[in-house]
Amino acid sequence: MPPRSVVKKFLARPQHEGLGAVVRRSIGRFELRYFDPFLVLDEFSVSAPAGFPDHPHRGFETVTYMLQGAVTHEDFEGHKGTIEAGDLQWMTAGRGIVHSEMPAAEGTQKGLQLWINLSSKHKMIQPRYQEISSEDIVEAAKDGIKVRIIAGESLGEKSAIYTRTPTMYLDFTLKPGSHLQQPIPKSYNTFVYVLEGEGIFGPHESATTTAHNLLLLGGSGDGLEAWNKTTKTLRFILVGGEPLGEPVEQLGPFVMNTQQEIDQTVEDFDNYTNGFEKAKHWRSQARIRLDY
Repeated sequence: MPPRSVVKKFLARPQHEGLGAVVRRSIGRFELRYFDPFLVLDEFSVSAPAGFPDHPHRGFETVTYMLQGAVTHEDFEGHKGTIEAGDLQWMTAGRGIVHSEMPAAEGTQKGLQLWINLSSKHKMIQPRYQEISSEDIVEAAKDGIKVRIIAGESLGEKSAIYTRTPTMYLDFTLKPGSHLQQPIPKSYNTFVYVLEGEGIFGPHESATTTAHNLLLLGGSGDGLEAWNKTTKTLRFILVGGEPLGEPVEQLGPFVMNTQQEIDQTVEDFDNYTNGFEKAKHWRSQARIRLDY
């Protein structure tokens, strides 16, 4: 069977988000509001004092993967930590979390944040975290290809990350002249996001794609084929997930199934109830510093 082909291509242009941060948003923009089960993909760039101060989430997961620098995270449950280049944080917001994400190093901090929807039966679960340092992310290499396996499996190796919504998330680096064949579960919606260099994705005669482009892959085909025919390194992520097939109602950082559930979420947040109780008296250290 031939490989999956590219059915849509988007260039993620810079836009401002949070407090002075710059993001390249490819999923969650007007041309592509939702790619079931994915809600948002941002390639972010932030330098102090800019950042993402105290803000809430409900109903989905955020996956933060650092490419450069470091970001400190803290929330109203008392969880606090810093993720550095190559580190991963997989946060299940569930019924509710309020947190901040702020630069923790000099210069520019860069990374990816992916929002993954949760099914209706999981939207109100207790929040949880999976944090993996760079040295603990499973890696494999073969024939000029290196892969960091954030979720799923590749080249005979498998990630230990638990994905409540079945997900694959692979960070590939292809040396000049290398050729990748990566299986994809048949039911998954799948995309490629190019971080560095340029490559050919899908059938051999496909056009070359450069950095900051998102490629949506078609549903039929036997996985992904990619070629690096240049003299420079090609780096991209391949992400796929099991579609939920459920209605989506979103109001900013709240993602539920019905407008009634969104209205209830706003009421819960405004009244500090039903999962947001601790938000009433909590401010992050970053927020306190900004206020002064």
